[in-house]
Amino acid sequence: MKTDGQDPDMRDEYDFSDGVRGKYADRFAEGSNFVVLDPDVAAEFKTRKAVNDALRAQLKNRRRASGDDGYNA
Repeated sequence: MKTDGQDPDMRDEYDFSDGVRGKYADRFAEGSNFVVLDPDVAAEFKTRKAVNDALRAQLKNRRRASGDDGYNA
């Protein structure tokens, strides 16, 4: 296997010449909402459920304090 100074993990039979960079990036981003937590915050929340539960509780408390029940009646 020759590498010609390229990535040694890329074999000659891998052909990406017709590939399109980021072809599915927009579709992936539509269904994703990533937030990076600071390490000290992440240490307190071991699962995404724990993060979501804490955020929902915070939103509920904020709505209660503002008199907004979250519904547009």
